[in-house]
Amino acid sequence: MNRLADATSPYLLQHADNPVDWYQWGEEAFAEARRRDVPLLISIGYAACHWCHVMAHESFEDEATAALMNEKYVCVKVDREERPDVDAVYMAATQAMTGGGGWPMTVFATPDGKPFQAGTYYPPVARHGLPAFQQLLVAVDRAWGDIRDDVLRAGDGLVAELAHHARVVAGAEGVPDPAALGVAVGALRREFDGERGGFGGAPKFPPSMTLEQLLRHHARTGDADALVMVRQTCEAMARGGMYDQLGGGFARYSVDDAWVVPHFEKMLYDNALLLRAYLHLWRATGDALALRVVNETADWMLRELWLDGAGGLASSLDADTDGVEGKFYAWDADQLEAVLGEEDAAWAATVFNVTAEGTFEHGLSVLQLLQDPDDAERFGNVRSRLFEARRAERTAPGRDDKAVAAWNGLAVAALAEAGALTGRPELVTAAGQTAEMLERVHWDDKAKRLTRTSRDGVAGAQNPGVLEDYADVAEGLLALYAVTGEPRWFAFAGRLLDVVLDNFRDESGLFYDTADDAETLIFRPADPTDNATPGGTSAAAGALLTYAALTGSGRHREAAEQALRFTGALAEKAPRFAGWGLAAAEALADGPREVAIVGEWSGEAAEGGDEDAFRALHQAALRSTAPGLVIAVTPPTEADSATVPELLHDRPTIAGEPAAYVCRGFVCQTPTTDLSELTAQLG
Repeated sequence: MNRLADATSPYLLQHADNPVDWYQWGEEAFAEARRRDVPLLISIGYAACHWCHVMAHESFEDEATAALMNEKYVCVKVDREERPDVDAVYMAATQAMTGGGGWPMTVFATPDGKPFQAGTYYPPVARHGLPAFQQLLVAVDRAWGDIRDDVLRAGDGLVAELAHHARVVAGAEGVPDPAALGVAVGALRREFDGERGGFGGAPKFPPSMTLEQLLRHHARTGDADALVMVRQTCEAMARGGMYDQLGGGFARYSVDDAWVVPHFEKMLYDNALLLRAYLHLWRATGDALALRVVNETADWMLRELWLDGAGGLASSLDADTDGVEGKFYAWDADQLEAVLGEEDAAWAATVFNVTAEGTFEHGLSVLQLLQDPDDAERFGNVRSRLFEARRAERTAPGRDDKAVAAWNGLAVAALAEAGALTGRPELVTAAGQTAEMLERVHWDDKAKRLTRTSRDGVAGAQNPGVLEDYADVAEGLLALYAVTGEPRWFAFAGRLLDVVLDNFRDESGLFYDTADDAETLIFRPADPTDNATPGGTSAAAGALLTYAALTGSGRHREAAEQALRFTGALAEKAPRFAGWGLAAAEALADGPREVAIVGEWSGEAAEGGDEDAFRALHQAALRSTAPGLVIAVTPPTEADSATVPELLHDRPTIAGEPAAYVCRGFVCQTPTTDLSELTAQLG
């Protein structure tokens, strides 16, 4: 076992028995590189990454390759999910040097961390235009020995350019106004795949944040095209192979442009974001397929990712089982027959598009559901039998059981809203338990700092929270508050956003991804774009805007607008990389509208009378599609109500009856006790 045996990251532990003398990221590795006067070899990946596993098997488990790595370099393993800040700076360097990026990421750097050579996966023998990994190791070592001055100058120049570019890009001006938001939707319309749904070509990633943006744009403007793009994309994804037709839950992306064959790893963040997007689609349209996906995805999250004991949700499931990608999920006709018998197997093959030649590899097919079968009872029976057989007879994918703060924050928001809107209180309970875990395990109230990761209920102290952690957890807490009325969640969100304002931005209002007292890297990352998850800057914009509406804080609203400056520049040029920011801008353009629900309620099941009336008003507010609608709720009778939002102050009931107050743009409408009137005010 090497030094990684002491790691908490499941990804690092996967490499603990490599013959490579791996170091974890930290001063020990830098000091050893300086002592030996050799470069750092920094390898970055994550537990569910298929090609990370491939490179590990081919190279890091190979004795000869490991001996060469150990002789010529100090080798450092980084879990990108634990240290997104380290990943961000070296991804920027890799993209600058190669024009592309991805994982596994392979970076050669000076002993002080400045990169001078970078790439992604390297094979054990030269192929597809890539050098053999051992050849690369020898060539870089030769350059370090023969032309070191050139190498050092290149590293210095690259770092300076990256630092300058990060600040210039993130500091651009242009808060999107309604006209710019319309331009963004027009740009998306041009990139939309009208035949298969989604945007662009293969590989296709689920555009979860863009879906939210388009739903908000439709709600604000009535733009029919925006809703069509959402409905078509959501149906295509839900019917394709990227969605697990037996167990629910979405894979990370589709390798083709028709959503047929996924890259099989399943991430918490994708499923939390998509759960919320499908929920909001159902809220807007009543779409039955969307509701089914909501329920199945929530069930999958709690069945497969829930962390017993500590609470909260695990990070991901692997793509591979028994060393084979997709083995757990793919089927052929013989396998169907072994479970279902000849007649039902033939029917299931038609329903799930299992073909003789296969839609995947080795004659296997990824299950699709291109249309709902006529016989719903038979379908339920067949699906259940296949699901149970898969669980009993196949090796389940490995699980990365660390909890990531940001992703759990996204899950809190999705589960809380889904539970409230679909009448499933157990989902709200799970959201509350997750929030409690984040407060108990990840938050240090004395230091006023959030830790990014934990495992087995123990925070990873070496992994400080980055901007997206604070912002996404605040987003989740504010959504949970809107559902439960528990003031503790509103107050906790406020503490997190105080840190955002005090420690993650400079005097110009520029937001950085790391705190001002965080570890010094080769430059301080400040990426304002959205990628697979909301960027820290756009996530902060959304949470700050909601909090400002609840409290009337001009400081928080101004900071939200500052966070959206770069989003305006992306609106026309690259809206797919600004979906969350544009969604926040849609809320800003709509006000956002604010609603206060006042009255007495228990927080438990309805008890009749005023309790029923209160819940009806609350439910009507939750069902509104107004972009970024902000809801403040009188605390339940058993809650500690010492801290409540300003939005609730001086809001009495009307003749003793529960009432709703709707405000927008510093103007409030007539308070109402009438459900239909509230619906009209929020329409």
